[in-house]
Amino acid sequence: MAISRAQLVKELEPGLNALFGLEYKQYANEWNEIFDTESSDRAFEEEVMLSGFGNASVKPEGQGITFDDAQETFTARYTNETIALAFAITEEAIEDNLYDRLASRYTKALARSMASTKNIKGAAVLNNGFTAAYAGGDGKALFDTEHPTLAGSFSNELTTPAELNETSLEEALINIAAFTDERGLKIAAQGVKMIIPSALQFTAERLMKSEGRTGTADNDINAIKSMGMVPQGYAVNHYLTAAKKWFIKTDVPNGMKHFERAPITTKMEGDFDTGNVRYKARERYVFGFSDPRGAFGSNAT
Repeated sequence: MAISRAQLVKELEPGLNALFGLEYKQYANEWNEIFDTESSDRAFEEEVMLSGFGNASVKPEGQGITFDDAQETFTARYTNETIALAFAITEEAIEDNLYDRLASRYTKALARSMASTKNIKGAAVLNNGFTAAYAGGDGKALFDTEHPTLAGSFSNELTTPAELNETSLEEALINIAAFTDERGLKIAAQGVKMIIPSALQFTAERLMKSEGRTGTADNDINAIKSMGMVPQGYAVNHYLTAAKKWFIKTDVPNGMKHFERAPITTKMEGDFDTGNVRYKARERYVFGFSDPRGAFGSNAT
């Protein structure tokens, strides 16, 4: 349906002083704080987890060496989605000079809608991160206490969900440092950035930047700050839907991924039959995760 003069009746009246409702500020690309971006050149992308080898064994004198087998353990699939939105202005509205006054405002509103959708879709990976219905390649949700491996399992969430505080953050960082690979070998993993809802920004600020321990009268230093344990600090994501859940992005490669199949483009065209002018914006992308070790979460409620 096209935007007609009937919908813009005030625009045709003298004495109009201001138009408002389309000039709001917007949050930046907050998804960019969570995901690493890669280009895509097909309808879907697949990434395969390889197991590597176990620990080496002692070779007794005169006996043969032990052989080990590497194998594929699971495959993560990313299916690109097409995201698009459009609007149209009638020929009559254009003739009555509404085009010049409104076109730029509505194109900005179109861009804001596209950006908002992308932020929502990016945050959805974390919002659904504890839900089994949104399983990754290993058959588990992004955050789980029993991600299966060839050597057993590993956890990337607090066993007992806890709100963000000094104790829970230290526990999460200790657990991240204890991550093992598919064969049970320890890996050098570190939490690099907290991703938090806006409700936790004041707590995070105190935890990350206070010289001393928060909430105590002791003279103890803030070990999280002094040791540089979360080097990139924290990022507030306004599209997280739970006020108490919090997350840590780690430095494990191939974790949180954003594939871009086609960057955002805009087009304008006239319709011969109606004379309407139509505008559209379109892009193709997908958010997801490959290695769950790329993130750690607390399912606090």
